[in-house]
Amino acid sequence: MGASDPRPLDLRAHLLAGQVIPAHPLALDERRRLDERHQRALTRYYVASGAGGIAVGVHTTQFEIREPQHGLLAPVLELASRTADDALAEAPRPFVKIAGVCGRTAQAMHEARLAHDLGYHAALVSLGAWRGATSAEMLAHCRALADVIPIVGFYLQPAVGGQRLDYAFWRAFAEIPNVVAIKIAPFNRYQTLDVVRAAADSGRRDIALYTGNDDTIVADLLTPFPSTAPDRGEPMHIVGGLLGHWAVWTTRAVAMLAEIAEARRAPSIDRAWLARAAAITDANGALFDVRHDFAGCIAGIHEVLRRQGLMRGIWCLNPRETLSPGQREEIDRVIAAYPWMTDDDFVAQHRDAWLR
Repeated sequence: MGASDPRPLDLRAHLLAGQVIPAHPLALDERRRLDERHQRALTRYYVASGAGGIAVGVHTTQFEIREPQHGLLAPVLELASRTADDALAEAPRPFVKIAGVCGRTAQAMHEARLAHDLGYHAALVSLGAWRGATSAEMLAHCRALADVIPIVGFYLQPAVGGQRLDYAFWRAFAEIPNVVAIKIAPFNRYQTLDVVRAAADSGRRDIALYTGNDDTIVADLLTPFPSTAPDRGEPMHIVGGLLGHWAVWTTRAVAMLAEIAEARRAPSIDRAWLARAAAITDANGALFDVRHDFAGCIAGIHEVLRRQGLMRGIWCLNPRETLSPGQREEIDRVIAAYPWMTDDDFVAQHRDAWLR
């Protein structure tokens, strides 16, 4: 059996309250093997930063962990779960552990059961393996997983392995009782609105909407999306984020989400948020390597963590995944332009303890 939770979690209430959930990276050594010391340090960093949870086994963790030659899915999930539980035992608070599940139904069911046994609260369902399938087939797959563990829907952009999922799919998805959240990450405003509208039209107010649109984080979190449901109810809000971008500078993300929650309660939005939103998108462009169609998106995250001493290098399981030409200079540029976005001082103060 895997890790046990340090305290019970009201999963829906926690997610609906709005959380910073970093997509957990994978720390490797120069031989591209799991670096457990730095992997544990990353988990401790996210707990210490005040994040409301972690997502492990997702794109940022590298889908290749599932390949037989690596065999890292179970070890990485277990290490993150145990490390988070140990850190939280020192200062208990609500914290959600989400595991990514991939593949067709047999594989995904195995991964969902593994996540459940290791103490994860929910599964983020990737449908990348279902290209060419019908919506009915994908929905049957999601229903089967929801019988094992609460599920989080995932609209992943096609540039990194996702596919188009229309309003009708999300409207039917919202009918699955054990859906607790949807991560909206198509990097497309029209498709983002499809998901928000589907959730609103379903009448479900117990499904938390989370942004995965790293290119428009602030706008997603500030926007009151108008309800088009017949009852014209309260506006819908994307309440938090499950983001690769928030795998770095996490303390700043936690502080920003709290500020945004306050801003949403104000009668009007300060226009300074527009400048801040543009700066964060600019920084994300460097981290995620948009100039080269996201080829260096994982390596860019690694580069920031390497500079902070939380990773030894930027190695990925796929040797072809590395920084693109000019990406390091782009990261230099945004760090110099937006020093308020970084948390180097916080990391430097605690890094040695996290690396113990």
